Amino acid sequence: MPWDDVAAGRLSACDGEPWTGQGAEGASPQGVVLQYEYREAQVVEARGEYDIHSIGPLADALKAATATHPKVILDVSGVAFADSSFLNLMILTHQSGKLRVAAPSAQIRRLCAITGADQVLQIRDTIADAVAT
Repeated sequence: MPWDDVAAGRLSACDGEPWTGQGAEGASPQGVVLQYEYREAQVVEARGEYDIHSIGPLADALKAATATHPKVILDVSGVAFADSSFLNLMILTHQSGKLRVAAPSAQIRRLCAITGADQVLQIRDTIADAVAT
């Protein structure tokens, strides 16, 4: 997984504030978004749990990425929980024609399989595979 100081500066919690490793009262934030460039694609890495209350920063990151890059990779390897708002966001972003979903966990694969989204979304096993297609 690529990591650099520029990317580290883009790490934020759901409330948009820089993430220090802990949220309010020592709890981890529900969702964390990291953005970086990889082989001329914009990678948006989602970590944590996403529902209607925590999806906003990820939606903002994907919107910005699709507006400025010809290819956007959503790395979902760190997503522990996702509900229908997460699925809806992936499908809406897919409509831009730029989204590839990379490295889905078993939970995300199951969500996509149950809903049929795996037949619509471009899902790849790795970020490198997603960039290559």
